[in-house]
Amino acid sequence: MRFVTGKVRDGQIVTEGVELREGATVAVLSELDEVGALTLGDEDEAELLAAIAEIRTGRFVDGDDLLADIRS
Repeated sequence: MRFVTGKVRDGQIVTEGVELREGATVAVLSELDEVGALTLGDEDEAELLAAIAEIRTGRFVDGDDLLADIRS
Protein backbone atom coordinates (compact mmCIF):
# COMPACT_ATOMS: atom_id res chain seq x y z
CA MET A 1 0.00 0.00 0.00
CA ARG A 2 1.21 3.53 -0.67
CA PHE A 3 -0.07 7.03 -0.11
CA VAL A 4 -0.39 9.39 -3.09
CA THR A 5 -2.10 12.72 -3.66
CA GLY A 6 -3.82 14.12 -6.71
CA LYS A 7 -6.27 16.67 -8.03
CA VAL A 8 -9.65 16.31 -9.71
CA ARG A 9 -9.54 17.39 -13.35
CA ASP A 10 -12.54 16.98 -15.63
CA GLY A 11 -14.14 14.66 -13.08
CA GLN A 12 -11.08 12.36 -12.91
CA ILE A 13 -8.55 12.03 -10.11
CA VAL A 14 -5.12 12.80 -11.56
CA THR A 15 -2.01 11.88 -9.58
CA GLU A 16 1.16 13.85 -10.22
CA GLY A 17 4.15 11.70 -11.17
CA VAL A 18 2.61 8.47 -9.89
CA GLU A 19 1.09 5.78 -12.05
CA LEU A 20 -1.56 3.47 -10.62
CA ARG A 21 -2.43 0.23 -12.36
CA GLU A 22 -5.69 0.14 -14.29
CA GLY A 23 -8.51 -1.10 -12.06
CA ALA A 24 -6.64 -0.40 -8.81
CA THR A 25 -8.85 0.16 -5.78
CA VAL A 26 -8.12 3.49 -4.10
CA ALA A 27 -9.39 5.40 -1.07
CA VAL A 28 -10.22 9.06 -1.57
CA LEU A 29 -10.09 11.75 1.10
CA SER A 30 -11.82 14.95 0.02
CA GLU A 31 -11.24 18.36 1.57
CA LEU A 32 -14.85 19.23 0.76
CA ASP A 33 -17.78 18.48 3.07
CA GLU A 34 -20.12 16.75 0.62
CA VAL A 35 -23.20 14.64 1.28
CA GLY A 36 -22.15 11.09 2.06
CA ALA A 37 -18.50 12.01 2.49
CA LEU A 38 -16.53 11.23 5.63
CA THR A 39 -16.38 14.32 7.79
CA LEU A 40 -13.57 14.85 10.28
CA GLY A 41 -13.69 17.09 13.32
CA ASP A 42 -10.97 19.72 13.79
CA GLU A 43 -8.89 17.50 16.08
CA ASP A 44 -9.09 14.46 13.79
CA GLU A 45 -8.26 16.57 10.73
CA ALA A 46 -5.23 18.08 12.47
CA GLU A 47 -4.03 14.59 13.45
CA LEU A 48 -4.47 13.33 9.88
CA LEU A 49 -2.63 16.32 8.40
CA ALA A 50 0.23 15.81 10.88
CA ALA A 51 0.44 12.14 9.86
CA ILE A 52 0.47 13.09 6.17
CA ALA A 53 3.30 15.56 6.85
CA GLU A 54 5.29 12.78 8.55
CA ILE A 55 4.73 10.47 5.57
CA ARG A 56 5.95 13.16 3.18
CA THR A 57 9.21 13.45 5.16
CA GLY A 58 9.71 9.67 5.06
CA ARG A 59 8.80 8.98 8.68
CA PHE A 60 6.50 5.98 8.42
CA VAL A 61 6.45 2.21 8.75
CA ASP A 62 6.12 0.30 5.49
CA GLY A 63 2.98 -1.88 5.47
CA ASP A 64 4.93 -5.04 4.58
CA ASP A 65 7.36 -4.40 7.46
CA LEU A 66 4.47 -3.83 9.86
CA LEU A 67 2.76 -7.08 8.85
CA ALA A 68 6.03 -9.00 9.14
CA ASP A 69 6.57 -7.57 12.62
CA ILE A 70 3.02 -8.50 13.69
CA ARG A 71 3.40 -12.04 12.38
CA SER A 72 6.73 -12.66 14.14
